[in-house]
Amino acid sequence: MTEFQSSPTPIHLIEERPNPSTDYFVRPILHASGRPIHCYTFDKPLPDPSELAGASVVCVRYVPTVWARFIERHRAQLAELVFFMDDDLFDLSAARGMGWRYRLKLARLATWRRDWLRAQGASLWVSTPYLRDKYADWQPRLVLPAPLPAPAADESIRVFYHGSASHKAEIRWLHPVIEAALQAEPRLTFEIIGTSEVNQRYRRLPRTTVVHPMSWPAYQTFISMPGRHIGLAPLLDSPFNRARSCTKFFDITRAGAVGIYAPGPVCAGVVEHGVNGWMLALDPDAWSQAIVQLARDTERRRTLSLAAQRSIKRDMIQTC
Repeated sequence: MTEFQSSPTPIHLIEERPNPSTDYFVRPILHASGRPIHCYTFDKPLPDPSELAGASVVCVRYVPTVWARFIERHRAQLAELVFFMDDDLFDLSAARGMGWRYRLKLARLATWRRDWLRAQGASLWVSTPYLRDKYADWQPRLVLPAPLPAPAADESIRVFYHGSASHKAEIRWLHPVIEAALQAEPRLTFEIIGTSEVNQRYRRLPRTTVVHPMSWPAYQTFISMPGRHIGLAPLLDSPFNRARSCTKFFDITRAGAVGIYAPGPVCAGVVEHGVNGWMLALDPDAWSQAIVQLARDTERRRTLSLAAQRSIKRDMIQTC
């Protein structure tokens, strides 16, 4: 099979979204080529046709329709077309027993592309000897996985919002806040609790984890695990919210984090701005900026967190 050219022409890498197939199997080979790599997820605009001259296109697992048409129109310009698979995507019977939506996806984006890939003169890369032997007539290349590089010292800053199902409005309000903060500060990660509806809304944000709701005893253990830095407690003005208490202050403090809180009577008796927490008007830009500023100011976070812990201890003594 043809190896990549040694010239610095680009490689166009097509993937549905960042995924382990690319990172473990495909990307190590592409990086070893020394050529520039242009990455395209399915929702990213196509490159200009002039960028295809002498280039390679590598499709990971799937060939979306828009790329199939684009490649077909400009195939003569390409030096190489590669399709990588790490499941038996060309045989629908291999997916028997899986959900029909997933099987339809495999059929549309992979199985029904088999003859098209042949007609386009695509090279086949596979992940296992089983696939290499099954599709031996294609003379596939066996690609072995490579470990991901060990991460440097963890400098990530975890921001979290643990609202319940009664906080749907706050969950919607936070989305652009978090999106802007993650874009501004690459060390930030975000954690939110929610069901499939929350996952649908947040799953495309980078470095974001959606945790399934849990029982109160399980949550007490969960929130006590180290590694959280900034807790969020937005509270939109509504009749229901006006009757709430500021228990989020206790959760955030138990996590060892500093909190950003909405103004108003709910938290005003507990949180003193700039002393044991941060209180901000519900302006999305202000909240994004505050998250980024606190992420970059380790000493301020430490000071606010310690003061919050002292506040809780003092209140406990007074209560007793």
